Amino acid sequence: MDNKTKAGTNIDHVKKRNQAAKQNTAGGYQSEFAAETNVADVKQENQKSMQNKKS
Repeated sequence: MDNKTKAGTNIDHVKKRNQAAKQNTAGGYQSEFAAETNVADVKQENQKSMQNKKS
């Protein structure tokens, strides 16, 4: 049996992610998003934004 909700969400995956988030350790949501963030891109976008505000 496929362990998914009517919407197609994988229940086991959600439970695993929630457990990791509760523990707030590597593998939790915070570290995942931080790992996916490209610092150079963010700095470049921030610089563009500041230039747009000045003009």
